[in-house]
Amino acid sequence: MPTDRQQAILDHLAAHLATHGRPPTLGELAAQFGIAVNAARKHLLALEAKGLIEIAAGKARGIRLLGAPSVAGFDIPGAIGLPLVGRVAAGSPILSEGNVEAVFAVDPAFFRPRPDFLLRVEGDSMVDIGILDRDLIAVHRTPDAQHGQVVVARIDGEITVKRLHRKQGELRLLAENAAYAPIEIAPDAEFAIEGLYVGVIRRA
Repeated sequence: MPTDRQQAILDHLAAHLATHGRPPTLGELAAQFGIAVNAARKHLLALEAKGLIEIAAGKARGIRLLGAPSVAGFDIPGAIGLPLVGRVAAGSPILSEGNVEAVFAVDPAFFRPRPDFLLRVEGDSMVDIGILDRDLIAVHRTPDAQHGQVVVARIDGEITVKRLHRKQGELRLLAENAAYAPIEIAPDAEFAIEGLYVGVIRRA
């Protein structure tokens, strides 16, 4: 089992891979954790000794995660690592490294289409379809959505989860809770679909 610091480094490696498609350099890793390059190298060697990563000699980004990431208590054969997006900074891409809190190992067979990231829900606006406050929802990343689908949308820099109403020239986001009024999307609003809701994970 990795130590707490080693687990934090492993989480960061997985998040960096999910966000950038490549591992960090040794210098980037050291800067991220405020440690010396030699200390970062020792942590990586310890992770390699434990069979969690593989280091390719002579390559600046020669770090490979072995198997599914064992993150937050998950250990699932064939799992994929999904970044958990926290509070999204205004104007930043949803999968910017600064928005990723952790990486979870998730069995993709539970979701269709395949999810690309997890988002923590805040509030009770979608309770009538079983999405509760603090649930993690799986999201398939796409800029396209059809009328009636549950989407993750960006409105003037804010991220929200709602049902899309796009019909006869009207564009609204609808809550699944009668206590919430529809969100009317003004023609001049900065609006974009970030992805489709494909399932929920409720942690005990």
